[in-house]
Amino acid sequence: MKRLKNTLVVGLAFALGIASLSASADSRVVEQEIARLASSIDGTVGVSAWRLDGRGTPVHLNADQRYPMASTFKIAVAAAILSKVDAGELQLDTMVAVAPEKYVDSLVIAEHFIHPGVSLSIHNLIEVMMTNSDNTATDVLVEQAGGPAAVTAWLRGQGIEDQRLDRDTRTLLKEFFGVDTSGLSKAEVVELVTANPELAKRGAGAYAPYDNDPRDTSTPPAMATLLQRIFTGQALSEASTRVLTSVMERCRTCDARLRGRMPAGTVVADKSGTVGGTVNDVGVVTLPDGSQFVIAAFVKASNAPRPDRERVIAEIARTVRDFYLFDSADAAR
Repeated sequence: MKRLKNTLVVGLAFALGIASLSASADSRVVEQEIARLASSIDGTVGVSAWRLDGRGTPVHLNADQRYPMASTFKIAVAAAILSKVDAGELQLDTMVAVAPEKYVDSLVIAEHFIHPGVSLSIHNLIEVMMTNSDNTATDVLVEQAGGPAAVTAWLRGQGIEDQRLDRDTRTLLKEFFGVDTSGLSKAEVVELVTANPELAKRGAGAYAPYDNDPRDTSTPPAMATLLQRIFTGQALSEASTRVLTSVMERCRTCDARLRGRMPAGTVVADKSGTVGGTVNDVGVVTLPDGSQFVIAAFVKASNAPRPDRERVIAEIARTVRDFYLFDSADAAR
């Protein structure tokens, strides 16, 4: 049986152009392969993945390091808010006013709702935060959660020690770029960055003060554990679990990352994050038999073009997916 499994893996390796994937399908070989894929770009790539049914072995790369979360921290924000819904402190249809002074550079609220008088429900704020990574919605929800420290406290209550939230997006972006873009339109932000080569460079590649900052960071296992707790119903009620997992399936900002090399029709629920030399994507992938695996893929301190960083994440995710696919097929025999 193991020989059949190894034959299938080798055949898949040739089909995908993964020349170095050998005839052994254990996690050491997969870890060697994802390390090879990661070596095609500069910076540091961190990965943690495992099956949610407990079968098979975890896959890790540089998993003991901390990585800037960028917008992947929004998963913890959404979960902390939904825990308040579960506790009866908030409702999904609770309306929250979003004043213009709360606006942060973002793809939905700040860009399209240009007149005063905006109020959105908690549910809609979660939707645009998770699907479009809207920063204004995020900061409104961080405030509703009780601030960054309250989100970190919720993580500690889940037993997650190696993930922390210290700033909202307004503060993070202000400190990263050294300028406050609050209240500026999208066109004004683009004009500001275009006119300042240093800002443009900082926004596109490695920047040591951010890359080495312990604030707003996670290890890959901590992020994968958070996702595991959410998707297995340990963190939230059944209803709130459905809200969060379904909205993550509708994410629109990361098609070239975890989803980038998956077969058509693969269900992926994820959240991306991008700041400077950081490009991340974390989520849960469903295999053809309905089983799932969690994967957290982080890239930090990289000057490689963003498409190259995204490609590495996509190739790593596909390699892990195929490993667990054969792992699942072998266990079923």
